[in-house]
Amino acid sequence: LSSSSGLTHESHRKDVEQVYLRCSEGSIEWMYPTGALIVNLRPNISPASYKHLTVCIKPFKDSAGANIYLEKTGELKLLVRDGDRSPSRVYCFGYDQGGLFVEATPQQDISRKITGFQYELMSKGLAADLHTASAPCRPCSDTEVLLAVCTSDFVIRGSIQNVTNEAEEQESVIHVGVNKLYRQKSKVFQLTGESGNWRGQIKTLLECGVKPGDGDFLFTGRMHFGEARLGCAPRFKDFQRMYKEAKDKGLNPCEIGPD
Repeated sequence: LSSSSGLTHESHRKDVEQVYLRCSEGSIEWMYPTGALIVNLRPNISPASYKHLTVCIKPFKDSAGANIYLEKTGELKLLVRDGDRSPSRVYCFGYDQGGLFVEATPQQDISRKITGFQYELMSKGLAADLHTASAPCRPCSDTEVLLAVCTSDFVIRGSIQNVTNEAEEQESVIHVGVNKLYRQKSKVFQLTGESGNWRGQIKTLLECGVKPGDGDFLFTGRMHFGEARLGCAPRFKDFQRMYKEAKDKGLNPCEIGPD
């Protein structure tokens, strides 16, 4: 978390402050914004790898007081307009497309404003998984499922207990009852209640039209801004079939107990 305040620069409304961030994910909070911030993302990796990175930012729900631009060699491209209330909107761009320039907008009372956003740096391949613009809802092929089992942030066998649709955010929340937890990067799926059942929530696009259904699925996906995002999710019996076929041929990219 990087935090800054514009009140100390009240007499210098045109000041530009540089911020350097070394973490691959985190957040920026700019209280009482005046002037501008240049946000330099400098992860602790070889500079030669920068060209393979994608940057994603997600403004705080109540973020206000500044415009956020993509800046490269003095040219500004507007990313987030001050006052834009697009819930859960995520903005992504290639690391080599430029840096972030956050400019305060004129305010009558800056003490009421806080500009903020979360950011994540990821490889372009992972970013493409999260933002498959061409066909975000299409079923995965057998090869994609088997690879997802090896590379996803979470892999679980479970059933759909309920689906709630968030029309404003254009998302669906899948409420999952977990029968077997193979892997999870963050503690999204947890034991709940005295019954000792594992439960959790996975988000996906509203346009995919997920409905509650009988039977078990293999849910895979990635963590994105602290939320589980759905990747491949075949019916579990279909996963058992494809896993056995690949294992018999010696083509499994990784081992996982299918039962």
